[in-house]
Amino acid sequence: MRHTPDAVMLFAAGFGTRMGALTKARPKPLLSVAGKPLLDHALDLTNAVKPTKTVVNAHYKHSQIEQHLAERDVFVSIETPKILDTGGGLRHALPHLGDGPVYTGNTDAVWHGPNPFDMLRTAWQPEIMDALLLCVPRAQAIGYTRNGDFFIDDDGRLNRGPGMVYTGVQILKTHGLCTIDKSVFSLNLLWDKMDAEGRLYGLTYPGTWCDVGTPEGIGLAEAMLDEQNV
Repeated sequence: MRHTPDAVMLFAAGFGTRMGALTKARPKPLLSVAGKPLLDHALDLTNAVKPTKTVVNAHYKHSQIEQHLAERDVFVSIETPKILDTGGGLRHALPHLGDGPVYTGNTDAVWHGPNPFDMLRTAWQPEIMDALLLCVPRAQAIGYTRNGDFFIDDDGRLNRGPGMVYTGVQILKTHGLCTIDKSVFSLNLLWDKMDAEGRLYGLTYPGTWCDVGTPEGIGLAEAMLDEQNV
């Protein structure tokens, strides 16, 4: 089993209901921000870690995701007849990802700052970590309206609670997925097991991160990127 991640899983199966009419005809990962689909923003970021395998899951209007990626070296993991959530979706894709730790990322965010996948690669310590989640301070989370997900203690371990916002990007060991007796489940169940064993860690992102979960988020992300290009 490898200990250094060389595979990436990007989550693109959701319904995008908060986008309203914008996702009636297309899945959210194919909505454009600054002239480029959200999915392509995410894929471009993964280039920094040179993955040997890249998997994108799909459910809602999955044929559009397949068509979009048809000319790329990306495997599309179709979830049918039902969507499997993050944990179930990742477990479904494991035959294509291998048995070592993987990078995972959401496809509904845009970044301004260091490459998030490269940051995780540099900080990963498999001897003490089962997961390393990239988090951003609440004040640097643009378009985010909730209270946060975790706080990071002095040793870098994560604890549940308001404060830091999980950005949707992480390195994760996947062997624990086989112990969960559900077909549809969130990765929160696996994180809880890691937390109980003191092996759930977090890393603070120093830049800004925009949650593109609503129509308003598109404009916020484009304004953030405009600032980057000034």
